[in-house]
Amino acid sequence: MNYKKLALLAVLLAVVWAYLAFDLGQYLSLQALKAQQAAIADYQASHPVQIVGVYFIIYVVATALSLPGAALLTLAGGAIFGLLWGTVIVSFASTLGATLAFLMSRFLLRDWVSQRFGQRLDAIDEGVKREGAFYLFTLRLVPVFPFFLINLLFGLTAMNARTFFWVSQIGMLAGTLVYVNAGTQLARLDSLSGILSPALLGSFALLGVFPLIARKLVEVVRANKRYARWKKPARFDRNLVVIGGGSAGLVTAYIAAAVKAKVSLVEKHKLGGDCLNTGCVPSKALIRSAKFLSHIARSQAFGIGSVQAQFEFADVMERVQSVIKTIEPHDSAERYTALGVDVIQGAARIVSPWEVEITHENGSTQSLTTRSIVIATGARPFVPPIPGIDDVAYLTSDNVWSLRELPKRLVVLGGGPIGSELTQAFARLGARVTQVEMADRILMREDPEVSELVMARFRAEGIDVRVSHRAKQFLIENGEKMLIAEHAGQDVCISFDAVLVAVGRSANLKGFGLEDLGIPVGRTVETNEFLQTHYPNIYAAGDVAGPFQFTHTAAHQAWYAAVNALFDPLKKFKADYSVIPWATFVEPEVARVGLNEQEAKEQDIPCEVTTYGIDDLDRAIADGEAHGFIKVLTVPGKDRILGVTIVGEHAGDLIAEYVLAMKHGIGLNKMLGTIHIYPTLAEANKYVAGNWKRAHAPQKLLAWVERFHAWRRG
Repeated sequence: MNYKKLALLAVLLAVVWAYLAFDLGQYLSLQALKAQQAAIADYQASHPVQIVGVYFIIYVVATALSLPGAALLTLAGGAIFGLLWGTVIVSFASTLGATLAFLMSRFLLRDWVSQRFGQRLDAIDEGVKREGAFYLFTLRLVPVFPFFLINLLFGLTAMNARTFFWVSQIGMLAGTLVYVNAGTQLARLDSLSGILSPALLGSFALLGVFPLIARKLVEVVRANKRYARWKKPARFDRNLVVIGGGSAGLVTAYIAAAVKAKVSLVEKHKLGGDCLNTGCVPSKALIRSAKFLSHIARSQAFGIGSVQAQFEFADVMERVQSVIKTIEPHDSAERYTALGVDVIQGAARIVSPWEVEITHENGSTQSLTTRSIVIATGARPFVPPIPGIDDVAYLTSDNVWSLRELPKRLVVLGGGPIGSELTQAFARLGARVTQVEMADRILMREDPEVSELVMARFRAEGIDVRVSHRAKQFLIENGEKMLIAEHAGQDVCISFDAVLVAVGRSANLKGFGLEDLGIPVGRTVETNEFLQTHYPNIYAAGDVAGPFQFTHTAAHQAWYAAVNALFDPLKKFKADYSVIPWATFVEPEVARVGLNEQEAKEQDIPCEVTTYGIDDLDRAIADGEAHGFIKVLTVPGKDRILGVTIVGEHAGDLIAEYVLAMKHGIGLNKMLGTIHIYPTLAEANKYVAGNWKRAHAPQKLLAWVERFHAWRRG
């Protein structure tokens, strides 16, 4: 705490001490006020300006210091100045005092609270930016809530002081008027309870609820304006129509059917979406085959002198297709039909907020009216507009699975999760792979040491990792395909036989009628916290909605989209993104949940970092996988987990324990007290908790315990 804060705190404590020591509160009682009423009236008659100044200062100071007696001072305002001027003077004095209390709370406590509760405070600040003025106004209308507490708590948020002032001025006006009016009848009052009767408190409570009702009415009016140009059907064919049969669409439809709603799921290609057909499933099948080959390549590490593998790349790719076929029934039309979903093959287009037109493969059309719609149209690989890229027959994660001949020289454009996974897999299958990344390292969302560890492994396996290389142009000269990239101000030429573009994914936004309905879109469909679009009955979920493009988050969003679409306005839920895990299936595997160290620094969130090297773990040593680490971020001085990064074998499985812990508020102490089977990789989670515990051991207590044991030895 700096000197200015200490000085202000000393002054505040001195004033409070004086208030208590000299029993100044005796002058702020109803009896004292009534006893001095005649004397105050005489003084006002002879010194009208001075009494206004003195009263105003006393009121501001009392309110700013959160001293008891504001109610009595307000009564005095009515008794001395009457209803009109009393209301005016008290209104400005109370607002100014409240704002000073707000500012002192911010000055003295905001930094301390931010250090201890940084992530939670950020979420509160975000809510205050959106709805803070509304909620402050509501609280000001209801005198059941202590105003001094409201002043102090809002000072800890990011609310603008000007906003706090004017909202408080308006919000406290009704209560001020009641108290000042009571003050004009001071002689008739026997106690403060006579001012706020149960009936009057009830009226104030209703007054506080009124903004909530008004807000709901405003939402209804706004929605009606949006719907004004559309004719709402008298009845509906469906409760819900879901557009898109990927993870988000399938889960949404399943939930709707499970609660007995009539739901149609429309998909124009293959059910299962990208994950089943071109993403998660085929890539992991390919990675598994490639990993098997990597074990053969380092057979000596397992005590086996020489092993050779004979294989055809085409057979590996056929295995990939076989895996897809095996999993396909999980996402099949037959399964979902049996679950109660009306599965329709065709291209869907929203023609009104309550109508979806479906074009079938034979050209016929079908129209369905529905109470709600969920857009779950997914995403596709983004292809940057690099000159010459269309001439080189580029591959993406969509069409790479059609390959049956291994490219001898493969360029992978992109250093994110998809690019890195396919880079390592193709290299292990025998391709000479060059990975080109514009940034100064791959896996930029992870901490630098994570990227370095993965890049080191890539290079050890013969991969040519080119970071800080910006792709400028593709050329074909004398039948040779080349990429021209800029590095350190110089052009670099990279020859290749095939190029795989993996620089990100774009939401599928075109062709579904969004533009005709005026639904705002950016990189994704714009939604609110309930996943509602411009029209409250039209929702979006999964990759098309963002902010995360993972299969498991698409399924997570699907629950909110389904429940909100089916039960609003009776009940709806804000989508919760507080604990989102993910993994990149390279080797060493990388998994994360919550904050990592670079994000904590960027967001200025205080944290402690505890690590454990998996190279010291018995099972990892026995498995020949003694590499990687676990890094846990915790609240300073506490065991509450802010985020975890795991690099190593089966990191994506090991992270699950931390996801559970963060979701349900389990700290490292309880993880340390949980039995983990020996010898397993999961023991690493316990050992990192042990490292945290050792760093927070009570050294003074241990010193006394050491003396106790020495005494017992004699």
